[in-house]
Amino acid sequence: MQNTINIKNKKAHFEYELMDKFTAGIVLAGTEIKAIREGRASITESFCEFNDRDELFVINMQIDEYSHASHFNHKPKAERKLLLQKRELKKLSKEVKTSGLTIVPLRVFLNDRGLAKMQIALAKGKKLYDKRDSIKDRDNKRDLARVKKSFNN
Repeated sequence: MQNTINIKNKKAHFEYELMDKFTAGIVLAGTEIKAIREGRASITESFCEFNDRDELFVINMQIDEYSHASHFNHKPKAERKLLLQKRELKKLSKEVKTSGLTIVPLRVFLNDRGLAKMQIALAKGKKLYDKRDSIKDRDNKRDLARVKKSFNN
C-alpha cells in the first residue's frame, strides 16, 4: 500500500524558529480518517494547546466532511487529542509554561500501518527582521542556483 498522504504546514518554517520535533498520534473518528486518506485536511491555521488535565490537543485543524458519510459525519474544526508518551508531554508542558514557546503542527501523514500521525515542533515566533532575513536567504539561494545552472549548460 502506497502512503502518499503528506499534508504540510508551509507557513510554519517562515513564521517560527523550530526547536525540537516530535511525532504524535491523533485520536480520530471513522469519517475523519477517511477524509484524511482522501487528502481533505489542512493544518495551516492550527496550533497545539494543553488542557487543564495536561492533555495535548490540536486546535483549528480543518478536516473536511467525508463525502460518502451519512448523518454520522464529524465536525470539520473540532479539537483533536494528540497522543504522546508521558515524558514527552511533561517536557513540552514545561517548555511552554516556562519559556513561552508554542507547539506548531508541521505535517500530517500516514505511517506504514495506515495510522494518521502528526509531526509537531516546539517553536519560537520569529520577529519581522528574522522573516526578512529568511526571505533574503531564500532569494540568494535561488539566484545562486540560477548562476550554477547557467554555468553547467
